[in-house]
Amino acid sequence: MTLIDPTLSPNRSGDDLIKEGTDASFMTDVVEASKVQPVIVDFWATWCGPCRTLGPALEKAVRAAKGAVKMVKIDVDANPAYAGQLRVQSIPTVYAFINGQPVDGFQGAIPDSQIKAFIDKLTGGAGGSTETAQLLELGEESLGLNDIGGAAQAFAHVLSIEPENEKAIAGMARVYLANGDPEQALQTIAMAPQDSKEPAVQSVRAQLALAAKTPTGAFTELEARVAADPNDHQARFDLAEAQSAAGDFKGAVDHLLAIVQADREWNDQAARKQLLTIFEAAGLSSDVSKDGRRRLSSILFS
Repeated sequence: MTLIDPTLSPNRSGDDLIKEGTDASFMTDVVEASKVQPVIVDFWATWCGPCRTLGPALEKAVRAAKGAVKMVKIDVDANPAYAGQLRVQSIPTVYAFINGQPVDGFQGAIPDSQIKAFIDKLTGGAGGSTETAQLLELGEESLGLNDIGGAAQAFAHVLSIEPENEKAIAGMARVYLANGDPEQALQTIAMAPQDSKEPAVQSVRAQLALAAKTPTGAFTELEARVAADPNDHQARFDLAEAQSAAGDFKGAVDHLLAIVQADREWNDQAARKQLLTIFEAAGLSSDVSKDGRRRLSSILFS
């Protein structure tokens, strides 16, 4: 499984974001497409001076939105039907479509700042691309359903639009982990800044740190040692490491909490420190982390 090279994305030239439309393609390019993401329609003509000013400014703003919105250019001389239906009386006229309906618009050339505000209003502002958010959500949902291929496509699509998107980088790394390829996951997560504060990136790095540990003894041997001597903290700690490396965060948390409860200072608080790594790997908002933190606090402050 390989990542899509962002330099090969059609978005790089804007072809996928900006297209020449016609009356024949209007339903597909505008009405249907706007059910997925906002579509801006620029009604123009070759002889229109203000159109030559507004058009490039619109295209620049659309590309800057990185997939949050698309643009369709309609030459009203060659394609008068929908311009007539929308009562376009002067050009340039711009309409924005969402869910198949015109929701906003303006006439004449306007400053770049107003164009940006127009697009921000359609996309929810600087909070990010609608398309990107939908793809990230699709990737997470696919991972939850163990649809590794679907998740890979979604995250790779985001990376083709936004090569530095840290959530997508982390998502793709998780795809490789789920596919049993920690080496590729390590290479992928290295695409994120080393000092990244993105929780998804930190979670993957914690998972890789856990997976890299090689506890001594097999599961059955370690379980037998713990069963024979519940106070064998090293055996219990090794068992917790083996469980966390295998993705059984809940089981690992249970054993580490047992160590903390019995001797919180054991091995320079190794159990508590390992718990914090597991909470990060599982995701700080996960049930495992929330329940584990509550139980750890109860032990430490009782």
